[in-house]
Amino acid sequence: MKTVLITGCSSGYGLETARHFLAQGWNVIATQRHPREDLLPPSPRLRLLALDVTRPESIANAVDAAGPIDVLVNNAGIGLFGAFEATPMATVREVFETNTFGLMAMCQAVIPQFRQRRAGVIVNVTSSATLAPFPLVAAYTASKTAVEGFTASLEHELKAFDVRVKLVQPGYGPSTRFTANGQQRMQGLIPEAYEPFAHSVFAGLGDIAAVTTEADVADGVWRAVNDTTGQLHFPAGADAVALAASR
Repeated sequence: MKTVLITGCSSGYGLETARHFLAQGWNVIATQRHPREDLLPPSPRLRLLALDVTRPESIANAVDAAGPIDVLVNNAGIGLFGAFEATPMATVREVFETNTFGLMAMCQAVIPQFRQRRAGVIVNVTSSATLAPFPLVAAYTASKTAVEGFTASLEHELKAFDVRVKLVQPGYGPSTRFTANGQQRMQGLIPEAYEPFAHSVFAGLGDIAAVTTEADVADGVWRAVNDTTGQLHFPAGADAVALAASR
């Protein structure tokens, strides 16, 4: 029975991915900054661990407590929506600390065991913002695009040790807490000069028919984990699939 460690399981894609792997009979280590036992169905194959990917000691403690794993899913991330001109660099760095550097630190923490066993899979979750330019998410897109380049390079160097590395690219998920979770971080990021443009962007989001659900991403992660063809990119959700096909 295989074991997967998934970061960012408090809501959205990470939570649904944990449910999906549990349903498939896997051992699941679901990590959250503040573990809540009521979010996932009780199971002898489920463990909850506290993890903040921006804190090295938290990563070390979680990886040590997890023990040997077969798959790492780097899903933890934070959102940011606003005019880049108005975005403090401290906020940009906060986004990179979680979305980029935290993900890289998790990879670095588990690679030794994968390399030594010559087995393992790393799945990094990014965004369809890397597939096509979207307005008012410049810093967020930068953090996810960095992960795409990092992952493509990492895939090459770990292939020599039979470790597989994959990218899952979710589309626009209005049913997630992406916006709600970042409300405080986004305060004041739409200055008056940008308001007409921002209103048109918000209106456009309401007209989008093809969107991404949590189940789409869980399925995308599942396909990535089990893929042995060498495919790197796995767009998840109807809109992400369409964007990927149009490139």
